[in-house]
Amino acid sequence: MAAETALERLEAAIAKLEGARYELTLFVNGASSSSARAIRDARTLCEAHLDGRYDLAIVDVNQDPELAMDHRVLATPTLLKENPAPERMLVGDLSDSDRVLIAFDLRDAGSSAEPGG
Repeated sequence: MAAETALERLEAAIAKLEGARYELTLFVNGASSSSARAIRDARTLCEAHLDGRYDLAIVDVNQDPELAMDHRVLATPTLLKENPAPERMLVGDLSDSDRVLIAFDLRDAGSSAEPGG
């Protein structure tokens, strides 16, 4: 009986996550071409995999260095996922969509975790 209760709780948690709204912050450095590329890549990934269930804030570390320090951002671009938990941070090139999806647990249920699959 206790196993059923645990299973029900797990299923409820999964259902809640499936409808969860993702809170993401992308830290960039000015209006450089690498910043523009990171913004484009982040937006593309969000639209493709989060179906409108996200808020993406863009922070220029030159304009808001305090926020970058508060989040311990040491390099740009840095993509921070605050919600749903757990918090995750990915530093560097966002054009490798598989890398981002794995880091943020956004892999589609049917996709393979193996390279090339």
